[in-house]
Amino acid sequence: MTTLLVTNMAGLSHQMPAGHPEQIARLEAVLAALSDPAFDALIRADAPPCTEDDLLLGHPPEHIAAVRAAMPEAGLSSLDPDTHASPGTWDAALKGVGGCLMAVDAVLSGRATNAFVATRPPGHHAEKTRAMGFCFFGNAAIAARHALDRHGLSRVAVVDFDVHHGNGTQDILWDETRTLFISSHQMPLFPGTGSAGERGASGNILNLPLPPNSGGPEMRAAYENRAFPALRAFQPELILVSAGFDAHRDDPLANLFWETEDFNWITRALLDLADELCGGRVVSTLEGGYDLSALATAVAGHVTELMERTG
Repeated sequence: MTTLLVTNMAGLSHQMPAGHPEQIARLEAVLAALSDPAFDALIRADAPPCTEDDLLLGHPPEHIAAVRAAMPEAGLSSLDPDTHASPGTWDAALKGVGGCLMAVDAVLSGRATNAFVATRPPGHHAEKTRAMGFCFFGNAAIAARHALDRHGLSRVAVVDFDVHHGNGTQDILWDETRTLFISSHQMPLFPGTGSAGERGASGNILNLPLPPNSGGPEMRAAYENRAFPALRAFQPELILVSAGFDAHRDDPLANLFWETEDFNWITRALLDLADELCGGRVVSTLEGGYDLSALATAVAGHVTELMERTG
């Protein structure tokens, strides 16, 4: 087996206003990096659109209808000051969810050892009833519910190392006792949530706020002292990763100082835990990362680590 790369090509048609950080060039930079011959062994697949039944795993019908109604026939529309839509956005958002579900299906069926979903728009800020923070639907949270409800798993962990708190994933999974959601993030920073006191309905949320101007050593200590013991105690049958690369020191939207090797380290550590706890089953999906060079380099390292676990 090998690593599955699911690509949401519709993300290249999801347009944002000029100068917006969540730009088409992000996905282009990721795909260019993964076109190197070093990645020839990847299994490659195009993301399919999800269905409304899939979206209902994370959102009520009213939210789905409101997002659909906000899609413009031409030009751009705005769901909030940061979150915009173009005529290609609806397809991109559906395929973002669909790509994550495809990756879960492949890993849980044994067709792939692990998977990375190269997609935009991201998903971890989309709450049950609110699109925000460049996000429309909760890609990772829906994937977790898909694994639980449709594949019969009992415990799924979601680990989010994006520099921004995964408030949407937390909101969708707040009452979901079959999940453990772990988020490391800079605090204070958008969206303003993610304090250590936010624990979920049954203690199933673990937030690891990191101070501005901190770097790899502080992140590694937080994971080694808190996140990894929590994962071992939870014993997940699948680990989902919300892989944001905006904690990089070169990223313009935040003030953490991770190096590329820090992303490699957290990827290796999560893969080690997956080998120990759940047969190596990991599905990672792209969230943030807004310096194009840093994003491309960090994603290449992340996927390389995934591939090295496939034998």
